[in-house]
Amino acid sequence: MDINLIKKLIKIVEDSEVTEFSVQEGDLKIKISKNTPSNQHFQFQHVSPTQNPIAKVQTNEINIEVENKKTIQESSISNNLHEIKSPIVGTFYRAPSPDAEPYVQVGDTISKGTILCIVEAMKLMNEIESDIDGKIVKILVDNATPVEYNQPLFLVEPL
Repeated sequence: MDINLIKKLIKIVEDSEVTEFSVQEGDLKIKISKNTPSNQHFQFQHVSPTQNPIAKVQTNEINIEVENKKTIQESSISNNLHEIKSPIVGTFYRAPSPDAEPYVQVGDTISKGTILCIVEAMKLMNEIESDIDGKIVKILVDNATPVEYNQPLFLVEPL
């Protein structure tokens, strides 16, 4: 997410009656909330992947929380599981059309070349195929949500 967009969101919250606002884009979640005037102070906390994955910034009545879901997901991934990642930025779809069955479900056995999902980018539907034989353990992305380049989509237990 662009820093200028974040600054604009902060300004909008400052200038409005809104006391709390949150937005999520891919694995980035931003929460902006106003503090009471008696609780005004400046604080910045840099967060590394080994620390708590929530960063808080408080500035003149504004409290911003940024949560990186990727950091949370990485800490819970078992070493023996294979990640299938998005090769492009786009929108993740589990099925070829809204009324169709998903390509795969948790527990399905897949082989190399099996179509797992579609990532739409600039109105082009890109089929994402498995690069290994295995069993789907977890689907990390909700249907019809934005994904980033190299974002994990599936966890597969190799066969």
